[in-house]
Amino acid sequence: MKTVLVLSILFCAAFAAPAEDKEKALDAAVVVPEEQMAVEPEMEEMMTDVKEDSAPVPMNARFNFCPDGWFSHSSRCFMFVNTPMSWFNAEEHCNAMGAHLASVSNPREYSFLQQMTNTAGQSIAWLGGFRLQGRWLWIDREGMYYTNWYAQSSSSSSPCMYLSKTNGWCNTQCTSSYRFICSKNAFDC
Repeated sequence: MKTVLVLSILFCAAFAAPAEDKEKALDAAVVVPEEQMAVEPEMEEMMTDVKEDSAPVPMNARFNFCPDGWFSHSSRCFMFVNTPMSWFNAEEHCNAMGAHLASVSNPREYSFLQQMTNTAGQSIAWLGGFRLQGRWLWIDREGMYYTNWYAQSSSSSSPCMYLSKTNGWCNTQCTSSYRFICSKNAFDC
């Protein structure tokens, strides 16, 4: 785990470095033997205390790869946006931050998103689910292997999905204005 973390940091730094420094950074990442990789004791302690699928953690924590203001869960970063928008405008807003409206892959992730919505003082929020040609899909192209429908309206007139903080998800017209949750990969540099 430590090796993967250190290598990830080095590769992120290499891609963020100016052009003339990139070659040096990549060389350093490749030739440093594992036994020479020093981890600060404080960092090592934080790494051993991290539990998978833990509660929201501020993204300025040193062991995290999510930007400030985003919350980590599993291998993704999530942000609750407290500005009501249509589903399409919400997706565009997420895209501007290098993200998509959130997809949901399991019950723990859904519980985490419900907790985010509740913490923001809201009862519903847009998710990235939409209906196209008779099928429900996620806007971020994740497979829809987990479903948690509370109520499903006519999908022809209500093709966009939202989360309920107390129940499963529902669908409504995409022109409705709701707050929303964006998500992106935690390891994007």
